[in-house]
Amino acid sequence: MASLGLGGLNVSARRKSVPSRNAAVERRNLITVCRFSVKTLIDRSCFETIDDTSPEFNNFAAILEQILSHRLKGQITWFGYESPRSFWDYIRVACRKVSHSCICSIENMENVGSSRAKGRAWIRVALMEKHLSEYISTALRDFKTTRRFYEDGAIVLGEEANMLAGMLLGLNAIDFSFCLKGEGLDGSFPAVIDYTPYLKFTQSSDSISSDEEELRTLGSSGSEGSTPENIGPPFITDENSWYNKCKRVEQKYRLALEQKGYLEELVRLRENQLSESVSQNKLLLQRIEDMDLAHKMEKEQLEYIIVELQDQLKSFQSLDQLSAEVSLSQSSLDPGHSQDGKQDRMNLLNEGKEDTPSLLGLCGSLTSVASYKSLTSLKSSEYLASPTTEMTSPGLTPS
Repeated sequence: MASLGLGGLNVSARRKSVPSRNAAVERRNLITVCRFSVKTLIDRSCFETIDDTSPEFNNFAAILEQILSHRLKGQITWFGYESPRSFWDYIRVACRKVSHSCICSIENMENVGSSRAKGRAWIRVALMEKHLSEYISTALRDFKTTRRFYEDGAIVLGEEANMLAGMLLGLNAIDFSFCLKGEGLDGSFPAVIDYTPYLKFTQSSDSISSDEEELRTLGSSGSEGSTPENIGPPFITDENSWYNKCKRVEQKYRLALEQKGYLEELVRLRENQLSESVSQNKLLLQRIEDMDLAHKMEKEQLEYIIVELQDQLKSFQSLDQLSAEVSLSQSSLDPGHSQDGKQDRMNLLNEGKEDTPSLLGLCGSLTSVASYKSLTSLKSSEYLASPTTEMTSPGLTPS
């Protein structure tokens, strides 16, 4: 009984692990094939323009549509039924915060009616705008909206979502050209992924040598009792292997030749840019030399003007001195003028002197005629003694 119970537990555990393994394998397959499709798109864009007719783009669009539709929840109707939903419903809500978004323009497109067709048109417009990675990153950052639209185990809810945004960043280097009125926008059929371009079996060297040894053994054992036609298959197989090797070498040679042409074109472009830079540098140097020469000439002219102005200033000063000397000589030669000048100077001296009280008490006011006459009588009187004689006379003694 105990063994039966353990066996039941093991069976139930295996049953639970199978869906989780299948979901993990599905997520890993989609992410891996998406990485391969991005690489093929970048390689193809080096040689031709990517448009709606490119099989690499059609496969990439189908892969991205499958990733964004992985475990997408259905829409619940009023009657409780769940109707299928397209990834455009999620993108329309989650990418509304993107600056200069194309969501409104796609909503208003007349020739695109279904939700799936609008989603495919959005992929093409975002690629032409080089903003597909920005749209996906913005939508994944809105975790609340993503949880509302997707079930557990979806790619956009797992760790693979960050890888998806990083892979799509390389597509910004490609110039896409799409027609938004073609059959690619038909939303009546689901997208189908073509895995054959990404399936490649590489046989190891040990396996090849063992196969050749086995064929050689079979040929030697059958050569005794068989016709010469029996040794045909090993020869044919060997020829096919050599043909495949030649094809691989030819493909590598073509790829190397294309890369060589691309590098030669890049070198030629860089040489042209270098020659243009050298010519521009020469022009700039010539312009700098011309400006230096012009500045030197202007400096010399300004120095000459300064010297000339200084000479003129000296001549003006000498003229002023000469005019002053001439005026003094004229004033010395004119007596009337000199007397007037002397009188003016005397008036100035009289104005500067202060009248002493002794003189005013002795002679009175000089402004009156009587005081003037008394002053003249005193000057003319013989009895008015000179103060110098009084001081120097030895016969006088104080009374």
